[in-house]
Amino acid sequence: MQKEVAMITGASSGIGREMAKQLSKQGYELILMARREDRLKQIRAEVNTACEILSVDLSIPEECMNVYEKTKEKNITVLINCAGFGAFGTFTDIPLEKELQMIDVNIKAVHILTNLFLKDFRRKNKGSILNVSSVAGLLPAGPYMAAYYASKSYVTSLTLAIAQELADDKSDVYIGALCPGPVATEFNDVAEVSFGLSSISAKDCASYGLKKMFQKKTIIVPSTLVRLSSSASRLIPRKWVVAVTGNQQKKKNKNNK
Repeated sequence: MQKEVAMITGASSGIGREMAKQLSKQGYELILMARREDRLKQIRAEVNTACEILSVDLSIPEECMNVYEKTKEKNITVLINCAGFGAFGTFTDIPLEKELQMIDVNIKAVHILTNLFLKDFRRKNKGSILNVSSVAGLLPAGPYMAAYYASKSYVTSLTLAIAQELADDKSDVYIGALCPGPVATEFNDVAEVSFGLSSISAKDCASYGLKKMFQKKTIIVPSTLVRLSSSASRLIPRKWVVAVTGNQQKKKNKNNK
């Protein structure tokens, strides 16, 4: 019997790396993607199931298409879109090229891979897609990380819409969005921020996310405090939420220390 395969983007570190390890322990074979091939090779040496690695730049749409063409005949039943990054600064200070690359990775890559693999999953009426968003995707806006917050809002909105379409069709296919708050990963260094709030570990975030994915929960928020905060924000005028979020973002600026 052919083993099931889990495909994970952004698997070279953080949440993606931890999910790869945990899914391997559950018996899944792996297809792992990231730009850093050396990191992927390290993970391949650590897991006990078959593991194919693909060094790709998901900011290039054609590479996303190529990934699908290379892997569409595999028995992929889990797709985790984990690749993504952020950037801190005012909207006009962050280099435009960096923000466009962010949009390509955080939005376009997720959109392309979700679209292509979802068609296969729907045809087989089997499969799970977990899009790694952020608590940022549950808030109206994030000053000083404007494009990042907007990109995660796109991921969350897209996921919710597709989930409803699947429910309307009574499909067994699952899609959900993992929306963590602060997580101790390399994200902070790339975005050049330092969280003032306590972070959960990437291992705990991955474990909770996978557990809820298999329980078919659509919006997954790992931290109780973050769940309460995001729920409370819906009761407050959007303008106030944006102002408070902006003040919190300023505190993350490493240059203020």
